[in-house]
Amino acid sequence: MTPPQWVSLAGSVRSELVSAEVLGPVDPDATITATVVLRRRSELDLASLGETLSAADFADQYGASDDDLNLVRTVLTDAGLTVTDTHAGSRRVAVRGPARAMTAAFQTELNRVRHGESGEFAARTGGLQVPAPLEDVVVAVLGLDERPQARALFRMHAEAAGQGYSPDQVGELYGFPAGTDGTGQTVAVIELGGGFTTADLTNYFAGLKIPEPKITATGVDGAKNAPAGDPNSADGEVALDIEVIGAIAPGAAQIVYFAPNTDQGFLDAVSTAVHATPTPVAVSISWGGSEDQWTPQARAAMDQAFADAAALGVTVCCASGDNGSTDGSTDSAQHVDFPASSPHALACGGTRLDGTPPSTVTAETVWNTNGGGSTGGGVSDAFPVPPFQTAAGVPARAGDGKAGRGVPDVAGNADPATGYRILVDGKQAVFGGTSAVAPLWSALLARLAQTAGHGFGLVHTKLYAGVAAGKVQPGFRDITQGSNGAYSAAAGWDACTGLGVPDGTALQQVLGGKKA
Repeated sequence: MTPPQWVSLAGSVRSELVSAEVLGPVDPDATITATVVLRRRSELDLASLGETLSAADFADQYGASDDDLNLVRTVLTDAGLTVTDTHAGSRRVAVRGPARAMTAAFQTELNRVRHGESGEFAARTGGLQVPAPLEDVVVAVLGLDERPQARALFRMHAEAAGQGYSPDQVGELYGFPAGTDGTGQTVAVIELGGGFTTADLTNYFAGLKIPEPKITATGVDGAKNAPAGDPNSADGEVALDIEVIGAIAPGAAQIVYFAPNTDQGFLDAVSTAVHATPTPVAVSISWGGSEDQWTPQARAAMDQAFADAAALGVTVCCASGDNGSTDGSTDSAQHVDFPASSPHALACGGTRLDGTPPSTVTAETVWNTNGGGSTGGGVSDAFPVPPFQTAAGVPARAGDGKAGRGVPDVAGNADPATGYRILVDGKQAVFGGTSAVAPLWSALLARLAQTAGHGFGLVHTKLYAGVAAGKVQPGFRDITQGSNGAYSAAAGWDACTGLGVPDGTALQQVLGGKKA
């Protein structure tokens, strides 16, 4: 019996794009790229790791083996593809080639489609296959399909820009420790569109009388810093992320990674950031999509990249979504946003913060604006309850009663009505959304790492230490009022605001920093 030439790749099935107009097959001579993700040389058990690893040691112990890299290179080259890059630590092989060779190598079809505001792009349906010699070696093939993978999780306030807070005022209201500004730390920022201008940043920080931080734009997979000139575009997301981090932790360097909004671009940006030198203290991600909009192979590859981050001492902060407990889905079911739902991500939910800077908080509730957005949160249907949450009181998922990873872990100000004053494309505006909370927490971790002398990796293990249902955790102020749809705030952890909002000075003690 002749052995099979190809074998199915688990978790690679792509659903058909509803309402997409199929324009015809992709030109067989068109250049197509893909990122091939390989297995680890040994399983990564963060609980038994003991200490943070250097990038070199991580690659030696948990990256792709030389034998696997060489086999993939040989098989795919023989299939008519060109290997353009390999990265052992993140287990990625970048390949490109004509569409005819790419579709033959992975046994799929590619069509040009037109889909709503996303425009025209290449898409596939069904599963992928890999050449039989790679059956146990390849765990994901990302790319080929260019459909937008994520959305920016920000909301612009409709009123004039005289409201809201400057980001540093929000830090003051949350008691971020005095004498810290993130000096010596690097924060990575992931962007899947848009851009910034240096003039905006110079003017913004000058207006706040805050030293302008060092900000570097880096392109991934051919993307670049490309401002559209429209505050309502992804430019708003980019400005919000950079300016929140820069106003709260001006001493921290920022590296902003621009990548295409595809599963391939998203993973490549995260992996590049996590394995960069110097190692960032945090990665801020304000983009996401409902878990069911991702292929299982893409979710698994991203979750593994976040596990890499934890082993390297990096904390990945992800916005939990702006569309309540359904995450904007129209199937009447409850959904959480990914990548926030990864058990290796610090999922960041949203509140409405009313107060008078520098230190008076008059009220804080779950962010839920009637018709104007609400914090994402709930129970994952893709990931089980992680060990750090087993005693936190994560409820059964609303609707089907199943158990899963609870989202979010933490929270912060996100209501656009009490949002952040931002300068984007030369215009002053007030922005909210959980997009603001991921950079808020990234900046806080940079300030705390400054005094602790190290990053925190999977910081959850300390934040949830000793957790019990209904119990307020050290370092947090509990939020007990409001709901996001199917879930309501309550004492202790809840599926709206997680453990609560930060008390920065108290968290400094929880995470081993010096007294302020």
